[in-house]
Amino acid sequence: MQTLIAFLAALTLLIFVHELGHYLVAVWCDVKVLRFSIGFGKPLLSRRFGKDQTEWTLAMIPLGGFVKMLDEREQSTETINPAELPRAFTRKTLWQRALIVVAGPLANLILAVLLYAAMGWIGVQEAAPIVDQPVKATAAEVAQLQRGDRILSVDGQPVRSWNDLRLKLLTPVIEKRSADLVVRRDGTEIALKLSAGGLPENEAERNYLLSLGLELAPGKVEVGQLSADGAAVRDGLRQGDIVLQAGDQKVERTRTLIDLIRAHADKPLPVKVLRGQDEISLVITPQAKPSDRPEDKGRLVGRMGAVLADRIVFDTVRYGPLEGIAQGAKQTWDMAIFSLRMMGKMVMGELSLKNLSGPVTIADLAGKTVSVGWYAYVSFLALISISLAVLNLLPVPVLDGGHLVYYGLEALKGKPLSEGFMEWTQKAGLALIMMMMAVALYNDFSRLLGS
Repeated sequence: MQTLIAFLAALTLLIFVHELGHYLVAVWCDVKVLRFSIGFGKPLLSRRFGKDQTEWTLAMIPLGGFVKMLDEREQSTETINPAELPRAFTRKTLWQRALIVVAGPLANLILAVLLYAAMGWIGVQEAAPIVDQPVKATAAEVAQLQRGDRILSVDGQPVRSWNDLRLKLLTPVIEKRSADLVVRRDGTEIALKLSAGGLPENEAERNYLLSLGLELAPGKVEVGQLSADGAAVRDGLRQGDIVLQAGDQKVERTRTLIDLIRAHADKPLPVKVLRGQDEISLVITPQAKPSDRPEDKGRLVGRMGAVLADRIVFDTVRYGPLEGIAQGAKQTWDMAIFSLRMMGKMVMGELSLKNLSGPVTIADLAGKTVSVGWYAYVSFLALISISLAVLNLLPVPVLDGGHLVYYGLEALKGKPLSEGFMEWTQKAGLALIMMMMAVALYNDFSRLLGS
């Protein structure tokens, strides 16, 4: 239910903003708007407002929307009030029609700028871009990165967080080239070169940071919520304890402690924890329970009944009013260009069509991001808004970009294009969109069934 609500809320907002862009510019150009619809098919809700009694509709199928304007191509001139003919879309100048068409994608881009800016204004806690000791024989080791290095920039672009680092390195990974890094080490700034040229094909679809040998620097392992009947409570562990050592191993990551606990089913495990300012030694005997990992085939492993969390270094990323807008615009521009590059590489066969996603994946991401928190969900909304704008600006008939191509040809020709040409290209464009949707849905269900 959470996934469904998050998905419908995202779709409704993004479609509404897109169609509102068309509507506002159409009204500004004195075009009569007959209907403003969110969704297709049978109307669920319908109301009329304004001097033109525009019908505002919420329809059954929420995968899109439209603004229906007075148009001689769709209504015969006999049925249109002669006094209103000058307000028909087709009677407007070329630049007015182009402006109305481009307003939808532009509204989505403006929404993305404002969403990114709002996140910058509010400020969020993000993992600092501090790296662990590189994995052996990886690009990070070759680049001579060291544990504790804080990455300041990638290719001249500042890096403010670990997630920001992931985004900044995505382009070099796709283009299979080196990235110029600047890191801070012991108070000194050092320039390094990280090569992404040796990664396998389609590495962008996987955890490419780990493939490069980059891993977030460890911090401390904190004990979270405890099960009342678990071994942790029985043996004296408390919520908020920082686990320093287990057995003879120093504990810096939750997975280290989890592996030790699993290996000590019904066996005592000496543990040293920090509680406030005091170091306390405990002996925990994890309870033997069947493993939930398929590769273990139900064998007994140790469980202690505690939630564990890595307490890493976080920074508060925050911008001022104008800086937030500027950063939002830059991030929107970067993501829009990146989306176009990805589409271009898919067309040229340089990138797998598996990267194409449809409504099922979008719904899944909506549910996952909203469960993480508002920041992840707002980031998701901004990214989908950008994708919607870029998709609609593609020069494909039936999309906004296709109509802009028509107007460009009309300007060159000096007169409107023939109805036959437009009908034929619209059918070809619709067939292309249907094929793209089929591939996207296939990818969606492949991911869903594969997971």
